[in-house]
Amino acid sequence: MAITVDEGSFQSLPSARSQNRLKITGYDEKLTKNQQRSGLDEAIVTGQGTIQGYATMIGVMDSHFMMGTLNTTVGAQLRQLYQVAGQRQLPLILFIASGGARMQEGIFSLMQMNTILATKQQFDRQEQVSISVLTDPTMGGVSASFAFKNDIVIAEKQAQIGFAGPRVISATGHEQLPDHFQLADDLYTKGLIDDQVSRPDIRDYLGNLLLLHQRGPHFA
Repeated sequence: MAITVDEGSFQSLPSARSQNRLKITGYDEKLTKNQQRSGLDEAIVTGQGTIQGYATMIGVMDSHFMMGTLNTTVGAQLRQLYQVAGQRQLPLILFIASGGARMQEGIFSLMQMNTILATKQQFDRQEQVSISVLTDPTMGGVSASFAFKNDIVIAEKQAQIGFAGPRVISATGHEQLPDHFQLADDLYTKGLIDDQVSRPDIRDYLGNLLLLHQRGPHFA
């Protein structure tokens, strides 16, 4: 956020704290510990800001909060982000980092995959651009759902991106995987992402994308 968004431009959307609906032992303590350590209510921050002067809605997932796992609260904030972007007729950028769906919320976590995509379909009717920036790591149910569904999908160089991790795949398939397996450059070579960008260059890269996709009442 500090190196990408114009200074002083970011205004956050309302956030919420997760509830232990399934009464999983130790989950309340884990949530409190992560909130205190990260200073966040949950594993995502959402809001509106500008990048090189271009207004956009922004979501940033944080792997320091329970590995950026997707749960009901993160799902609700992502849906809110798409909804507000549609209402304000603004483009949307997601910085994604996640270990997948959060185990402590079971099937409720998995349900977020489809509900986020359903909300994104409504956003798409506004014909505004949506951009994914995949960071390290982007794994599990997040990579299997909304991470790859935005119009443009780029990744930070050297980010690990996949569904199951290489250790699980290697053990299941009984084969040695190459060193570059699931890294951004490998996905780019195979056409699974549109580009790979170093972190210091992402601000300029996104600024150019926003310039090229200006439309509606915000285009001057």
